Amino acid sequence: MSRARDDAQTGRATPPVRHSYGATPHARPASEESRPAGWVVIVPLKAAAVGKSRLRESGRPGDVRQDAPHGDDDEQLVRAIGLDTVQAASAATSVTRVIVVTADAATAAAASTLAGVVVVPEPEPRGLNAAIALGAAAAGDVPRAALLGDLPALRPEDLDAALASAASVERAVVADADGTGSTLVTARTGVAWATAFGADSFARHLALGCVALDVPAGSRLRRDVDIADQLAAAASLGLGPRTSALLGTLRQGP
Repeated sequence: MSRARDDAQTGRATPPVRHSYGATPHARPASEESRPAGWVVIVPLKAAAVGKSRLRESGRPGDVRQDAPHGDDDEQLVRAIGLDTVQAASAATSVTRVIVVTADAATAAAASTLAGVVVVPEPEPRGLNAAIALGAAAAGDVPRAALLGDLPALRPEDLDAALASAASVERAVVADADGTGSTLVTARTGVAWATAFGADSFARHLALGCVALDVPAGSRLRRDVDIADQLAAAASLGLGPRTSALLGTLRQGP
């Protein structure tokens, strides 16, 4: 799906303990500190006050009160979607670390409480690819993946399946549900990092040499959310705990 254009930026296992998805976040277990490196997943999260402008403009999903107040609720929804995505990624068995790149202080504080998550500050936001490049530099030369932070229905097993396939190629990409955007881009150890998120990013990633992973059309990994109808489609697959709780509140009567 189309997103605001960003200039492409470049940069240069033993399965870990799996966290219980949806559980109350805790500090990183001591048993994780010595485990071998697996995939490092980079999740860029825009400031919640400005992120997901198309979602704000498209209105609420049909089963949510249309007269519910916006403003703070919209900001909370953007943050909930991002944090649910991060928590699902951190619970994947093939992921040893999630790097969240954000300029949003509240999002950074919440993300830092999740097991296996570190936050890289984004001092001057310069677009999606630039944020991901910051995370990739922090990750080092390990298997890396950039995951968009608008996948509120994502489950750890969805990401594990894609990363297992990605391990056999140098670079890989997963298309969004529309087939024009990208939700996941990967690079193996020793492969220079590059992403080309923005309008028609799936074709742009193929041009960079990414192999398209055969992820089913109905996969939750492909259900990114830019407008209300897409949020409703993701909800039909089951949302993460924060997004589900917030929408539940908005569904209640006055």
